[in-house]
Amino acid sequence: MANHKSALKRIRSNNKKRLLNRFQHKTARNTIKKLRETTNKKEAKKLLPVVISLIDKLAKKNIIHANKSANLKSKLTKHVTTL
Repeated sequence: MANHKSALKRIRSNNKKRLLNRFQHKTARNTIKKLRETTNKKEAKKLLPVVISLIDKLAKKNIIHANKSANLKSKLTKHVTTL
């Protein structure tokens, strides 16, 4: 266990950030899954900008890698256009 006051604070802040990152990542994954399961092209086109926005936010905060976000956006866009 940490002995310094700053180390204790760091543990608390790291835990808060970890929980927030997990929540945001899980939310994005759920919307991606929802988009992939969609068979209606109109609905998918409506959902695509929302998903791309979430992916960009995750990449900006370094929750996911920038290349992973690019790959996800590319694949999802391709999926929507082929519907």
